[in-house]
Formats: sequence, structure tokens, C-alpha cells
Amino acid sequence: MDLSELDSFLDRTDLDGYLIEADGEDPSQRYLSGFTAPDPFVTLYTGETRLLTSALEYGRAKRTARADGVERHAEFDHKAFVAEYGPTEGKHRTIAAFLDAHDVERVAVPEDFPIGTADGLRELGVAVQTDTDAIVESIRATKTDREIDHIRAAQSANEAAMARAEELLGAASVDGGRLVYEGEPLTSERLKEAIEIDLLRNGYALDETIVACGADAADPHDRGSGPLEAGEPIIVDIFPRSKETGYYGDLTRTFCVGEPSETVQSWYDLTLEAQRAALEVIEAGVSGSEVHDAVCDIYEDAGLPTLRADGDAETGFIHTTGHGIGLDIHEYPRLSEQEIELEAGNVVTVEPGLYDPTVGGVRIEDLVVVTEDGHENLTSYEKELPVDPDR
Repeated sequence: MDLSELDSFLDRTDLDGYLIEADGEDPSQRYLSGFTAPDPFVTLYTGETRLLTSALEYGRAKRTARADGVERHAEFDHKAFVAEYGPTEGKHRTIAAFLDAHDVERVAVPEDFPIGTADGLRELGVAVQTDTDAIVESIRATKTDREIDHIRAAQSANEAAMARAEELLGAASVDGGRLVYEGEPLTSERLKEAIEIDLLRNGYALDETIVACGADAADPHDRGSGPLEAGEPIIVDIFPRSKETGYYGDLTRTFCVGEPSETVQSWYDLTLEAQRAALEVIEAGVSGSEVHDAVCDIYEDAGLPTLRADGDAETGFIHTTGHGIGLDIHEYPRLSEQEIELEAGNVVTVEPGLYDPTVGGVRIEDLVVVTEDGHENLTSYEKELPVDPDR
């Protein structure tokens, strides 16, 4: 892990260290500490990385954390502080003592750092400055080979889950326009359950999955519910996280069981063309806005609305082209109208789509690594609108 950019940030801002207080689900906490725990703990970076944990987590942190040192509350009179000042101020005094032991008087903290802790430390003479540059998030945006391997593994598990979803769709019969599987209606909920079970068996989990059919699919973030319909576009968007590494995958395909309408087929073909145009643009040094423009150009040339052309558009292409992914499902950089230069090692989604409640929705999403002269696509799943039960 290269933290030279963080070192330069501390030098430039004349700060002694970077401080995080969060549990292990926080992506920057996990990134800096190499440790995860269900309760908040403290990470201090000064050129070296040191953790401050409870007695409960101390032994495991010593064994597993990617840190130069691990210390526990008891080493800084935590119990005495709590007895004299109460749990809140006692905790603040413990952290202040920990900082003092490492000659730290001025720290940067992320924007979501607990305000109570920040105020408490300030009252104890520690200068706390909010990091509005999101420096750790910026560093996280460029992945190492090891991180890319973690994301590649997540996407591979993701594709297996997508195949399971398509298998069920392909095995379904049609009764009164609705899909039926093993004598029961095939619902969004039932398909999501099958996806989640497949991922769990492979060491991956997810809080939510999108299986949205018809009008539900016209809202890009509608999770979908109820019976799935024949002849309607079904958006399946899966974004699992590895239980072991914490890294995400992200994959979207649009399926149709039966004959799609001419509009849906046209939208699908156009979206596939838009994605290909975006992929052709991606390489290090290109702005994410150029990738987004490539998608908008395809849609606008076909006479469809985009947010680029009309900021009030409610149908058509109504989101950005993509986002970074890693320890968080949405990271830097964005593929949007924002001017953000892509760098080799960025891992981004490329997910154009079209939406209208009278038609439904279509979205196709791949996950790619930016390289010096192009990209590596981490996604191999086929792109076909009709369901193939034998895929």
C-alpha cells in the first residue's frame, strides 16, 4: 500500500497525523488499519499506523491488523478517566492521551468523523481539522494488484449468482402473462433469495439486490417486488461484498422472458452501443466526463432524453455512467459530467441505461480496471436480452 500521498497531505497541511474513529465496516478505517471490528476503534496515521482498541479486540488486532502498533485503552488510564469524568469525556481523554503519547497535537479527520469526539478533543487542546479533500478516499481509488484480484474474485462470484438468476428465469413457464417456477409465481423476492443463497455459499453477502420488472425497472434504484412478467424487461443488479476481504463486485444485466416489445429491444441495442462507446474511451488520462459524454452522445443522437441535455429529465438516461468500486460500493472516481481524470488502477462500473414507466427500464453494467492504454474488463457475462436457460 502506497501512502505517500497521505504523507504529502500531512506535510502540506502542517498536521501531525490522520485520525479515524469508526468500526471496521467503514471503508477508510478498514483500508488504513487492515482490521475490522463491530465496534468503533481508533486508527492514527503519522507515517506509521497505530490502533487504539478495547481489551476485547486487542488480541485479535495484534494478530491480524496491518498496523505498526496496537495499544489498548487500559494503557492510557481509561478506567480512571471514565470513573472521574463519565464514559463520554473519559473516552475523549483516553484518545487525547493516546495522541499525546505519540507527540500528536494536530490531526486531520474525515468528514464523517464523530462530531462529539472532535469537540471533546478540541476541548482537551487537540487541533482537529476536517479533511475536505477526502484524501484517504482519493488514495483508495487507485487499486493495487492485490485489491484488483479481490474485486476480480467478487465479480466472478457475482457472475455465478447472475447465472443462477438466469437459470430460474429460463426454467420458468408463463401463466396468464406471469412467470411460474415449480408451480409457484416467480417473484422478485424469490429470485433475490436464490441469488443471495448462491452468494452466501461462495463467501459473499449483500444487503440488497435489484430484481425489478416492468414499471419498477423504470426507477434505477427500485429494488423490485412482486410477480415477474413475461415480455417485460427485468433488470437484475447484484453488488455483493466478500466476507473475507470486504471488496465488492457489481454487475447488471437486463433479461426478457418471451418476446420483448420493439421499444425494449431497441433500447437494449442502443444501451449496448452506448456501453461499447464508453469502453472505447476509457484509459488513463481521460476524464470521466469524456466517458459519460460518449454515452450521452449515443442516446441524444437517437432522440432520447439525458440529464446532460435536460437537467429536469425524468425519463431516458437519468443517472451517471458509472462509479468507482472497492471497499465501498460507490467510490471515486465518477464517470459523470464532473471533470475527474482517470488513473491506471481505478476500478469503475460502466452502466448506461434507459428508463420510462410506460416502457420499463434497461441497464447493462460491466466492471473494468483502467490501464495506461485502455482497460481490462473484469466482467465476462454474456449480454443478451432474451433469457438463455442453457447459458
